[in-house]
Parts: sequence; C-alpha cells; structure tokens
Amino acid sequence: MNTKSRLVPLLLAVAVIIGILIGTFYASHFSGNRLNIINTGSNKLNYLLQIIDNNYVDTVNVNDLVENAMPALLSELDPHSSYIPASEAEETTEELRGSFSGIGVRFTVQKDTVNVMNVIKGGPSEKVGVLAGDRIVAADDSSLIGMENREIMKRLRGPKNSKVKLTIHRHGHKEPLSITVVRGDVPVESVDSYFMLNEHTGYISIESFGENTYPEMLLALARLNMSGMKDLIIDLRGNRGGYMQTAIMMVNEFLPAGKLVVYTEGRHSEREEYRTDGRGTFQQLPLIVLMDEGSASASEIFAGAIQDNDRGTIIGRRSFGKGLVQQPIEFKDGSVVRLTIARYYTPSGRCIQKPYEKGHGEEYENDLIMRYERGEFFSADSIHQEGPEYKTSIGRTVYGGGGIMPDIFVPEDTTLYTSYFKEAQWSGLTIQYAFLYTDQNREQLNRFDNVDEMTDWLKRQNLPEKFARYGEEHGLKRRNLMLQRSTPLFERSLISNIIYNAQDQSWRLQYLSKDDPAVQRALQLMQEGKSVPELPSEEDEGEAKAVAQTMQGFGEARPGTMHVRLARLSA
Repeated sequence: MNTKSRLVPLLLAVAVIIGILIGTFYASHFSGNRLNIINTGSNKLNYLLQIIDNNYVDTVNVNDLVENAMPALLSELDPHSSYIPASEAEETTEELRGSFSGIGVRFTVQKDTVNVMNVIKGGPSEKVGVLAGDRIVAADDSSLIGMENREIMKRLRGPKNSKVKLTIHRHGHKEPLSITVVRGDVPVESVDSYFMLNEHTGYISIESFGENTYPEMLLALARLNMSGMKDLIIDLRGNRGGYMQTAIMMVNEFLPAGKLVVYTEGRHSEREEYRTDGRGTFQQLPLIVLMDEGSASASEIFAGAIQDNDRGTIIGRRSFGKGLVQQPIEFKDGSVVRLTIARYYTPSGRCIQKPYEKGHGEEYENDLIMRYERGEFFSADSIHQEGPEYKTSIGRTVYGGGGIMPDIFVPEDTTLYTSYFKEAQWSGLTIQYAFLYTDQNREQLNRFDNVDEMTDWLKRQNLPEKFARYGEEHGLKRRNLMLQRSTPLFERSLISNIIYNAQDQSWRLQYLSKDDPAVQRALQLMQEGKSVPELPSEEDEGEAKAVAQTMQGFGEARPGTMHVRLARLSA
C-alpha cells in the first residue's frame, strides 16, 4: 500500500512530461515551428538591442532605435503596412474624424510667413475678427516666421477652450495687431463642394471618406434635390480614400437590396461580404462617377461597386490601385501600427490592389510617374490590361490587375503645354502671384455675388501678362512665344487660384467645370440618357478598336488638365 502511494506522484510526473513532449511534437509538426520562429526572432532582436545598449562605443537612445526600426520592418511586408509615432497619430486621424480643435483658418506659407487664405465660417477666428489676407507672424510670443508647416499647425491647434494670442500684420495697418483666439471645434468637410451644373444635373465633389462623409453627402443630395436635380455626377478625382464602411454606406444609397458592394479576404480573415439593404433613397437616380490616378482605396470600392453592378458609368483615368485592408493596432504610448490583414475585392471578384514587390517601396511610390512616362495619362491604348477577365452583372468585361479602369477614358490634355508654363507651375510662382493679386484686390473681389461675375471681371485683367512681369522679377525668364501659346493655361490656373483665395473650393470648381473634359463628357452622356452602361455589340467593340488604332497615329501627347486638389493647411 505504501509502495503504491509512493509511485503515484512519480507516475503523474511522467505522464505530465509525456504530455508536454507530445504537445510540443504536434505543435511543431502542425504549425511549422511558427511559435518557435517568432520566439527566436523576437529574442534575437531584444538581445541585439541589449548588446548595443551595453557595448556600443557611443551613448545610444534605444527607444529612438526602436522607433526608427519599426517603419523599416513593416516596409518589408507591403507598401501600406505602416508605423505612426505617438506624436503623429492624432494628426493622421483628424481629417477622417471630421473635426479638430484649432483657431479655424486655412492658410498658406508665402515667403516664410503664414498667410490666411480663408477664415472658416462660424469658427473661432471669425468670431474675433481675423480676416483673409492677415499675416500671422507669432503665436503666444513665439515667432512663426520660417517655421515648418507641421510646427505651425502645432502652435495654432490645441485643446478646446484653450487660448492663443496671435500677432497679425494686416494690410492698411502700420502697427501689428494682437488678437486672442479661444480654440474650438473646427469642422473638416470631406464633401468639399456641391452645386448644380445646369438645370437638372447635380455635382458633388468628395475629398475623402471620413466619419462624417456619409451625412455630408446626404445633406448635399437633399439640397441638390430641392434645386431640381434629375441626375448626378460624383467627383472622386484625387480622393485618396478613407474608411471602408463609409464607402459602403454611400454606395447603399444608389443600389437596390442585396447587391454586393465589396468583400474582403485574407490569410487569417475569412471572406466577409458587404451587401446593400435596399433602403437607399437614390436607387433610380442617373449616376456618373469621375475618377483618376489619384483615386484610391475607398474611392475604388465606391467606383468598383457602381461599375460591377452596372449602376452607372465611370469616366476618367485608371485609379491608383490600393486594395489592402489595414487594421490599426495601438501601443500603450499612443503610437499605432496599421497592419495589412486582408484585400479588397469588387463584386465581380477583381482585386483592387496593383502588383508590388515586398521591400521595393520606392518603385511602388514611383508607379504614377512610370504611368505618365508610358503614356497612360494620354491614351487608353497605353494601358496594358494584363490581369484576368471578370464580368459585370450584365456581362461586360472588366479586368483585374490593380485599380479600376473607367468605362470612358478621358486623357490629360496638354496641347498648350510649354516648358515655360511647367516651370511657372512647379516653382510655385503662379500660386504665389494668385495670392498676392487676391490680397491686393480683396475689396473688389468681395463685391461679386457669383462665380460668373467674378470670372468675367478677372478675364478682363490681362492676368497672364501681369504674371509674366511678376515671374521675371522673381527669376522666371520671360519667353514670349511660350507665353502666347500657354496663355489659356496661365489664365485658367491664375483665375482658379484667385477664385479659391477670394471665396472657396465650390466657386473654384464651378469655374473649372466649364471646360473640364471629364465633366463635359459626363454632361453629354446625361443629355443623351446614357448614364447606365449597356452590353456592347460586336459592331461597337470593332468600332472601339478602330478608334484606338486611329488614336495611335496622333504624334503629340495631350496632357495638362489633370484634376489636382489644392493642398489646404488648416489650423
């Protein structure tokens, strides 16, 4: 009896050891030693940091080493997995959140000085009398002259209800003004403009897909509806995306019940489908979507759902091709890793993501330059559809391989493009002169009730000639023949920037839409009642091929009207 009692603990110990060995064998056999690899790798990294901290010749900040190593490590995975330091995490989410706490101005930096472009209506600065054209030279006795944009925003933004004392130089005042602003919530509108293009066609420009984009779109649709809207153009050009869920809710407004909008799938993420619920108010509204190479992510989800369900026509140029799903993972210090966990797929099964090589981020970032050099912006024939074929709901052929190819291609047009105009644009001189001109003529510009009145007046001011003189004074050699050829481009650029400086993005886009090739093509389709795609006949396909072959015969590329959103710094 005593012998048996003594053997029991021994037998239990042997059983536990055998269990551990069996478990280890099966874990190693069926998991491919993943856990062991991870432990070995992480221990190796920790050991390396310890060696450096203990033995390196100079003093080393190990935390800085880790911060610098994180982006490099993630860059080996894919182009969109990223690390955001704690100091930048808040800033990167503000625009998509729909608001931030600041003084309520949009500004540009000219000659190292903060120039107020617009004062946001109802914001903190408007309440205390800050005006467009003011120069903010200091905040709380700290000079802003020569400061980087990010630092300027840090000084001007801050906690809600906190105060900041601004030192301002104002035109017509000899002495600087001291104005104290109480910071408050400043809205970030992702639906940056909407208006009627004619008696029955509404237009909505969407800058990003943030938390408030869906209700902003509903408000825009309601107001356009009250103005007599019978059909709609949604402009997603230059829209870099945002929240997937926002895009899904927006598509839901235009599609009937049960339609697939997008699905996601990954190694550790089972296929998840997102379908419409049939509650959308505008399911029958004729719809056209504009996009270009700057349209990415949520923009491509929206356009892909409309295209694959044959709900409307996509006009423009091939989209960016960003179809990787990132999950934000926050660390205790506030820093964030955005890790790719799945891919987006359109309803037909196309993967939106364009091809990439792991660890070759620079090539990926230069993809748009390579597209430009290949002629993709100028001719649909230069776009190589190498991906597999897919079918839309009515059987139209679409292609995988990255991005959304539009149903109707609109090339970039630079018939009047010259090296003189290119230098003027890239140097920033056209923007600088537009701001200076606006500043000197604010009283006159504020008298106009609509964009047409302002445009007519500006066209009589001989702006290209005035700019040429300004450019020559600032190091841009005058070239009369090139100036003459590019006069329409100079006039368009200068007038659009002056209109924006004097009013807002809505007025600017109303002006630009008058000769925007993509907008005008969309209007033509609406007038013909052809916003909904149809299955092309064999005769149509043959005709399209003939047109493409004819286009190859044109010698000069015609770029120049690329849709570019103005960079707006807000505080």
